[in-house]
Amino acid sequence: MAGLVMALTFGFRRECRKSRRQLRALQQENHDLKKALDAHAIVAMTDTRGVITEVNDKFCEISQYSREELVGQTHRVINSRHHPRSFFQDLWATISRGEVWAGDVCNRAKDGSLYWVQSTVVPLLGKDKRPVQYIAIRADITARKEAEAKTQKMALHDTLTGLPNRRLMKDRLAMAVSGKARQPGFGALILMDLDQFKEVNDTLGHAVGDELLQQVSERLTRSVRKMDTVARFGGDEFVIILDNLGIDCAGAVDSVRRVAETLRMALAEPYQLAGRQIEITPSQGAVLFNSENDEPGELIKQADIALYEAKGAGRNQLCFFDPALQAETVERALLVRDLRQAVDNDEFKLFYQPIVDTHREVKGVEALLRWFHPKHGMVPPDRFIPLAEQTGLILPIGQWVLETACAQLAAWQQDMQRKEWTIAVNVSGRQLNQTSFVGLLRRVLQKTGAPANRLRLELTESVLQDNVESTIAKMNELCELGVRFSLDDFGTGYSSLSYLKRLPLEQLKVDKSFIDDIFEDSCDAAIARTIVALAQSLEIGVVAEGVETPEQMKWLVENGCQLFQGFLFSRPVAPEELAASPIKLSS
Repeated sequence: MAGLVMALTFGFRRECRKSRRQLRALQQENHDLKKALDAHAIVAMTDTRGVITEVNDKFCEISQYSREELVGQTHRVINSRHHPRSFFQDLWATISRGEVWAGDVCNRAKDGSLYWVQSTVVPLLGKDKRPVQYIAIRADITARKEAEAKTQKMALHDTLTGLPNRRLMKDRLAMAVSGKARQPGFGALILMDLDQFKEVNDTLGHAVGDELLQQVSERLTRSVRKMDTVARFGGDEFVIILDNLGIDCAGAVDSVRRVAETLRMALAEPYQLAGRQIEITPSQGAVLFNSENDEPGELIKQADIALYEAKGAGRNQLCFFDPALQAETVERALLVRDLRQAVDNDEFKLFYQPIVDTHREVKGVEALLRWFHPKHGMVPPDRFIPLAEQTGLILPIGQWVLETACAQLAAWQQDMQRKEWTIAVNVSGRQLNQTSFVGLLRRVLQKTGAPANRLRLELTESVLQDNVESTIAKMNELCELGVRFSLDDFGTGYSSLSYLKRLPLEQLKVDKSFIDDIFEDSCDAAIARTIVALAQSLEIGVVAEGVETPEQMKWLVENGCQLFQGFLFSRPVAPEELAASPIKLSS
């Protein structure tokens, strides 16, 4: 019996030692788990009312509050006001049902700084399956949130200026428009670009251009209200969104004008860049909006139309959108679309207006382009030629004109009456500035077999004002081929006599505007007389354009003019309609 007792006692002691070892191991494991949790997690326990009953060191460290300052308080002590009330109402509704809640929370530390935590709140349930306390386990994700915010900022802001980019601008414009359902009144969109900005880039380099854009963005931001948006639309274009301009349209227009003038004056102050003083001006187009049904994309288009009008009106000014402008812009766009296809569709035709001598004998013709649109009929040259210049279509169209005129010259070589005639072709600055222009014309002459000495290129004074040295060099190359030159509309530009004498010209053409009033305006008569005398002194010919009456012709002959062009002799006609020489005077 004693042995049995001893055995049982020994066994009991052995089990006790084992239990104590297991308990110590469990305690050590719990200690290690708690240590690991405290090292990496932010932990707090609360009662069912949300009052904090326990926090770990990590909580105190990130919140900057001591344990004594936290225990007995609710989590309102670290509320950042970042989240709406509904956010926490949802949290409490979830954990009150005994369910786990998880989400990202922005809190405020004791010094006022914000930090983000990824939070999991676990309800601890009693026997009745209802929460008796809550444990919140959090991880610091501030760095991740800051990286996300930085990435988002990069996606929505211009990297050069830091301003909202096109995407964010469109979002804010959409918000401003939709807000009219709640807050009636006018807002406005201003689209702005910098006049002659390309010259800054071209002459001083893109680095200086970028610095200029940065300074412009700073001035624009300082010149508007905090509630307004200044965005970079792209390149040198900026957008300003103004809201809450009142319910009176006239008052809203006045407000936009005041803002636009403030912006203009702010940008007008000189800039010191790369050791140089730079001045630049803005052109601005504005459109008002006051309905939630306004289409943001359409507003941008309308502001762009107004901006185009401002630049066309001389730059450095503000223009408001007018629906009539939109109709004109749409019509222009459709015309440009059709103009692109006009050469391929064989819609162009050259008409010729005779140039006659004092005996009314034809010495040559001027080739004049006519566009016969399949829907609109003949489109006036003053409508489509400027469009061709602006869009660059003047290059393929101009080549077609040269080829067609040279083919006509070649054909006239078989006509005894017309083989000595010249054809004058107008050449734009854009054509002449092509580096390949001389070679292009040489190939046209070779292809058509046209005599080069019967081709006369007409240039305007404005063409000669750009790249003078390059232009003279090209003219001399073409003269070596036999091509001749006329200076068209002489007297209407700003010709410099210092380079006029260097130009290999064969003719000056007196503009029609001086011929019209030679009997009513003594100044026009004096100018016409002076041009004829100048041509004679330079030993070049002179042609009077726009001659419409016998009296005008008589006066011009008496004053030394030898060649004439105008309705008195013939309107521009198709080549097969050119009259025999001499031409009878029109009645």
